[in-house]
Amino acid sequence: MSNKRIGAKNFGDIYVEGKRYRSRREWRGVVDTLYDYSRWLYNWINMFRIVLVKPRNIKAMFRYRWMANYLAVPMMVDRHTQGLRGEHLRICHAEQDVIIEDVAKLLDKLFRGDRRIGNDEEFSKKVVLVDENEMQSVMMGFPTVVPLSREIASTYIPVLLNQRAAIHYIDVAQEYGLAGDVCPMPEAEAGVSIDDDAPILGCCAVQCNTTCDGSLLSNGVISKRMEFEDGIPVFQLASPLRHMNEDVQEYAAQEIRNAIAFIEEHTGEKWDWDYYFECAKRVNYATKCRLEWLEMSKSPYPQVFGSNLALYTETNYMAISGRLPIFEKTDRKIMRLAEKAYKKKKMAANEYRHRAIVWGVQSHYYMDLLVWMLNCWGIVPLTDMLSMDNTTMIAEEDTPENREQAMYDIAMLTEKMIMRNRTHGGYKVLLDDLWEIVTEFNADMVILWEHMSCKALDGMHGMFEQRARELGIHLVWVSHDLFDPRVVSRQGVRDQINTYMRTVMGEEPVDPTLEVLPDEESW
Repeated sequence: MSNKRIGAKNFGDIYVEGKRYRSRREWRGVVDTLYDYSRWLYNWINMFRIVLVKPRNIKAMFRYRWMANYLAVPMMVDRHTQGLRGEHLRICHAEQDVIIEDVAKLLDKLFRGDRRIGNDEEFSKKVVLVDENEMQSVMMGFPTVVPLSREIASTYIPVLLNQRAAIHYIDVAQEYGLAGDVCPMPEAEAGVSIDDDAPILGCCAVQCNTTCDGSLLSNGVISKRMEFEDGIPVFQLASPLRHMNEDVQEYAAQEIRNAIAFIEEHTGEKWDWDYYFECAKRVNYATKCRLEWLEMSKSPYPQVFGSNLALYTETNYMAISGRLPIFEKTDRKIMRLAEKAYKKKKMAANEYRHRAIVWGVQSHYYMDLLVWMLNCWGIVPLTDMLSMDNTTMIAEEDTPENREQAMYDIAMLTEKMIMRNRTHGGYKVLLDDLWEIVTEFNADMVILWEHMSCKALDGMHGMFEQRARELGIHLVWVSHDLFDPRVVSRQGVRDQINTYMRTVMGEEPVDPTLEVLPDEESW
């Protein structure tokens, strides 16, 4: 299918070799260009309003190395909106802009309580630190407690903004003897702690055993520093690995009860059932919306898909967990736009050639590869592994039975955190479910991210190959090292797809200017 649009060609020409910036903004026609520019201004204003107008936050800009990466926020949005017009452009901005506002508020709160910066002791007494991989569903019953993640602010988001953001911290961790062959995400998080680059605040912390051995290694380093040096007690929430088994669910629910009791003890706050069920309704609405978007993606005209769906799902499902009404408002806005575009059979790119399921752990330093695939080769990323999360509605009415069920619901959400949902739980959720999804979405291709430091996926390489051959599905392996572009560069990632499309598929790119890009120095 083809769909020619204003300015949607020769995207590669705006890249400038050896520079972080591009030669110009994308021309999208008068209406869409003005709209896109207005959102660019809106994001800058929001960041200044929430973060940069306060003296303590200016101080943090100079204290924390990772803060400089946030200057690249508008550039990141531009990468994810490439080629988008009309409703698709507005859907992307709805997703990205609410995340930017939420992260700006996260930074402001971190620095408000940070002993080095704002040192607001009363505020800090209500802060519970949660690690990056923690499902914040355990906080759904605490309206006055503030859950904050230092790792999201210092490592997770910066790598989305700047491909080199984590390199310094990875090197610091390895200089102190941590293994170099573990996942660079938890290694970078440990490096931030070792390098004294994490804000110090909070009355307690909750860590989880997600998602791998590398995460456990990182948690060990970080928790001991918090407990022994900063005086912050830490609770280890250990969810079952075989989360699909019924016989582990009572244990999982008890872990949630223990975590809630720990938070109550250290904050002095009590679990609020009214607030919990209010949040549960929003969680269910978000699940309903995601299921409807996925249904659209099973048709020839998907509307909410690609890297924008992945980033929004990660934030809304895991980090928000129904606690913020603004995300329900955003869900409704996205739904209106998606339904409008679907009725008009709108397309998000010039040409759709292949329908792909994206599986595995995505490269953080090149999260917008899915946008590139769509514009360069016409590969439509219908959905990805991290967006195929829980599809079960949780109890949302306040009854004695549902209060007991709530512990199991929170446990289930915790067990089915965005990556853990597939990399743990047994053979079926990672391997078998993929091929069921391929059939369900009428896909002819699988883009399989091969994060070379992720043992869970690397160990099943041959099984994926065998099943793809049996089913006649094109399987494209894309190797990367998650947070470290020195191992496989962005062009190295692209070349793996370029080679497959030219040699195996015998195709020419939709936009040849995107095939090789001079973005080694780019944000």
